[in-house]
Amino acid sequence: MARIEPTHGSDGTAGAGEGTRRPHGRRRAVRYAVPVAVAGVAAASIGIGTALASSGDPDLPKISAQDLIAKMAKSDAQQLSGTVKVTTDLGLPSLPSGLSLGDAPGGGKAGHGSAGKDAGADTSPQAKLTELASGTHTLRVAADGPDKQRLSIVERAAEYSLIRNGDQVWAYDSKSNTVHHSTAPKDAHGGKEAPQELRGASPQELAKKTLAAVDDSTSVTVDGTAKVAGRDAYQLVIKPKAAETTVGAVRIAVDARNGVPLKFTLSPKGGGKAVVDAAFTKVGFGKPAADTFDFKPPKGAKVTEDKADGKGGKGAEGGHGRDAGAPDLSGMNVLGKSWTSIAELKAPGGVGSGAGAKGTKDAGPAGALLDSLGSKVSGSFGSGHVFSTRLVNALVTDDGRVYVGAVTKDALIKAASK
Repeated sequence: MARIEPTHGSDGTAGAGEGTRRPHGRRRAVRYAVPVAVAGVAAASIGIGTALASSGDPDLPKISAQDLIAKMAKSDAQQLSGTVKVTTDLGLPSLPSGLSLGDAPGGGKAGHGSAGKDAGADTSPQAKLTELASGTHTLRVAADGPDKQRLSIVERAAEYSLIRNGDQVWAYDSKSNTVHHSTAPKDAHGGKEAPQELRGASPQELAKKTLAAVDDSTSVTVDGTAKVAGRDAYQLVIKPKAAETTVGAVRIAVDARNGVPLKFTLSPKGGGKAVVDAAFTKVGFGKPAADTFDFKPPKGAKVTEDKADGKGGKGAEGGHGRDAGAPDLSGMNVLGKSWTSIAELKAPGGVGSGAGAKGTKDAGPAGALLDSLGSKVSGSFGSGHVFSTRLVNALVTDDGRVYVGAVTKDALIKAASK
């Protein structure tokens, strides 16, 4: 069992963003960074919908960590609406001017076609939510049970909305006036399951993901209280004890009344500001207006339809299948457990096929770019490059394997050498 300690008082401190065709070698090398970005999004998605701004520490009855976890587990809040501010600072490596982690092998952006401006707008949820991997973003969230959910990313002059109403799922980008439409898949009980992008944004699901890592290698305590979006909350602190993990601590503010997680802060072991800090600046648990979940494509919008067979309809470029340019995770294998888990997968096509294996001189521009983004390593597995962020590290071997996780560089090399 994890080390769960009772709180020693209630006066603790509250804790708690087509361009021209590029040289082939550089595009190819940039794709080494994709696993880091993918893992970064996963880390970012943990924080969606959970954090709040704090303003004063309320005086609440004492509660043990065990009882607070039980309170979260019993929470049955089905209705929610509010505004969330999410800041993510993974410390992703800087790329040369004009390049991004979304660049695809053929130039342009991952998931984009080559038909011009219209093809450059990818409104699929998987592609859009990648933006949460860095910077500060404002989200509006609403839920009325499992069949009605809405998440909107609010930008300065545009808004991206993901809406689920019954079995209908719509994604709309007002900036490009494009729409992505699909049908929610059936769950194991014959009902309709919410899309992963919406399920992952609910406070309850986010708390479950974090608490799933709690075991005998984890210390769990209650560290005082906080005022979050005007609501009283207890602060649950989760600290991994494993030396290999790069996670320092996770702090979750739990609503004192209904047990709903209101705040999520993920801090790295290396110190500094939080990697993920999300905050509800406003939240309510009343029933949202019914029209919150209504959607009709605006006049003139380009609509991409997904079909159950995975073959998109008019304007589609892959349906429910993997986004163009996204890594294939179908063969992923998870090594280890809990905080020291490492994902092992095959590198995206064209990555790890010897680039850099003979050194920068022979590898040309690709090898030089790889060396600037990561560090060369070697071991019994052969050789490769390690790419690091403040939380997630990824090892890409020259023979096309990828090892990625919130663990140290040495832990990745050890895993690859087995």
